[in-house]
Amino acid sequence: MHSVINKIFSGVNDEIVHREFVKFSKGIFPSRYLLEAKKQKNQYSVKVGPEFANYLVRACLEKVSGDIAVIGAIIATFDITKEAEFPIERIKQFMGVKQSLISTTTTPEKIISLMDKFPKAFFALSFSTGAFHLKIKAKAPKSAKPASRGDKEATPDFCSLKTNDQSIIDDLFFDAPDFKEVKINHILTIEDIELPKEVKDPVQIRELAIRKGKITRTVIVDGKERKSEASFKA
Repeated sequence: MHSVINKIFSGVNDEIVHREFVKFSKGIFPSRYLLEAKKQKNQYSVKVGPEFANYLVRACLEKVSGDIAVIGAIIATFDITKEAEFPIERIKQFMGVKQSLISTTTTPEKIISLMDKFPKAFFALSFSTGAFHLKIKAKAPKSAKPASRGDKEATPDFCSLKTNDQSIIDDLFFDAPDFKEVKINHILTIEDIELPKEVKDPVQIRELAIRKGKITRTVIVDGKERKSEASFKA
């Protein structure tokens, strides 16, 4: 599987890419999809922003077999409990957002099945296996808002991963091979939004609207900086 950023820079604009940008209005959104990584002796230490949470959970679980201990929260505006094939410890609710807290042992297949059923849910889950040590903050990420004066500089501290799995590293850092240390920042620019015709429901309009824009990617590899840009329509 590929991350959304990798897809865009590869020219892929599929349903997953479309869903990723539904929450964005027109504007400039700096410091998005932040990544940092260091190559250690036998593994990589990776830190990324919340945009990569679902990707990391799925990418790791797809390579794991057998029961695993999982803790964290599944966050959504809808009820996921009836479809979950593992116990939900309790539900916290605020302003229409439901946080289903879990601390259980289950199989990767059951979590992936729930992710397939609810692709709009946010899976803030943490677990450890032989090849993956994943930690994600069990809370909802901040809403998408354009830049404003006085904003603090963002850091990629929402998700952390320690792994020796090269395929995940190659996907996230597709243009930074053989690094010792790398930092990546993205500026998301939504230039135009095409609204669907003959649709009256505001929710449907937001969901079906096509966003046009570009992503500017700044990569600092072992102290050397370079930039690239990719356009999208999704």
